[in-house]
Amino acid sequence: MSKSTIAVSAWEALFRAQVSVMRYLQSDFPTGELSLNEYDVLFNLSRQPHRQLRLKDLNEHLLITQPSVSRLVDRLASRGYVTKLHDPDDARGIVVRLSDEGFTLFRSVARSHIESIAERVGGSLSDEELTTLAALCDKLRLAGT
Repeated sequence: MSKSTIAVSAWEALFRAQVSVMRYLQSDFPTGELSLNEYDVLFNLSRQPHRQLRLKDLNEHLLITQPSVSRLVDRLASRGYVTKLHDPDDARGIVVRLSDEGFTLFRSVARSHIESIAERVGGSLSDEELTTLAALCDKLRLAGT
């Protein structure tokens, strides 16, 4: 088999695994207060210094389009989970900050979500395989930078 054939097979396997895992996590996601995409916004903000990011930078962390992110942030702001502030370094920029209420909700939902991830991903692979998978995914992700 050629290298390109092997690469395409690996890509298809990776893509199908990702879709399968995401479908499971979506179906098992603790619904009610947050969608999986809203959770992703709170998750990414929770990992930043001062729990905030410029909207432009937040877009780079998420897998949805910029207009969708803006609408998502507006919905989260209307519910008090984030605040939108003017960027002091750029009058046209917006900073999105995770509120205390949003962080509390994020942590509550995260506990259940982590259990689902551990069950679906951790239940399918050994610790050694999980370590290898993480290293391979990081290598693929960083190869394009």
